[in-house]
Order: sequence, then C-alpha cells, then structure tokens
Amino acid sequence: MKEDKKEGGIPSKKTQENYEKQIKELQDKVESLDNSWKRALADYNNLEKRTTEEKENFLTLVKIQILESFLPFFDNLEKIQEHSKDEGLRLTLKDLQKVLKNIGIEEIEAEGKDFDHNFMEAIEVQPGEKNKVLKVIQKGYLLNGFLLRPAKVAVGQQ
Repeated sequence: MKEDKKEGGIPSKKTQENYEKQIKELQDKVESLDNSWKRALADYNNLEKRTTEEKENFLTLVKIQILESFLPFFDNLEKIQEHSKDEGLRLTLKDLQKVLKNIGIEEIEAEGKDFDHNFMEAIEVQPGEKNKVLKVIQKGYLLNGFLLRPAKVAVGQQ
C-alpha cells in the first residue's frame, strides 16, 4: 500500500484515518475474540462443575443402593448379638459401626424422642405419652444427613 505523506514524513489525514479505522477494526476483533474466549472458559468451567456434580450424585446413588442392600444383614447380626451375647460378634458389630460412621452413616436416634415423620415411620401405636417414640422396631439411618432408611417405631397414644 502506497502511503500518502505530507512533507516531513507525516502521513496525510486520509492515511491517518485509514490507520485509525484499521486500529479500531483490530481492537474490535481483539475484544470479540477476548469475549469469545471468556465465554468458552465460562462454559468449560460450568461443564467441569456439572460433570463433578453428576459424578458425586452417581456415586451417592451407588452408595445408597449398596447400603440399602447391606442394612438388613446388619440388622440380623444385631438381632443375633442380642440373643447370643457373643463377644466376637459384639466386637465385629462395633467395627462395622465405625466403618459405617466413617462413610457418613449415622443411626437415627428415635427412642424417647418426639415422633418425626421426616425420619420415622410409625408402625405401631401403644398406650403411652402422646407422640413419643416408645420403642424402635427397626433402626433408621442417615447418609451424610440425608434419609437412607426411616426408623420403624412404636408411638405412644393416650
């Protein structure tokens, strides 16, 4: 491109306007590319978060399915312990309870508490203090604060 120059090597007004136009176009292109890059980065970060969340949800569902299958065996071992008073079984159950606690499972404390339909299922009504849990028939459990299995209880009714 041949430049129009005035005397002394200064570009003409027309050439300066062309330069300014080219600079403006390049600035607009840089801004557009920068915005596109930022959007792509934000999309990637959102995808990464969503993928991580989906993995965590999947793992939680798998853990819930495994634990729901496991709990009846745990219940049976506790019933056997009640009747046999076997020291080895008592120690094994104690270790199992530690493992369950370490993976986020906690027993729902129900006996003597007010009945809470969010965490308990009343399967018997007996004479006693109204809406108090008189007896736990089957233990309930929470997994990281979420209901895994409700406690099956006997509730008092006057």
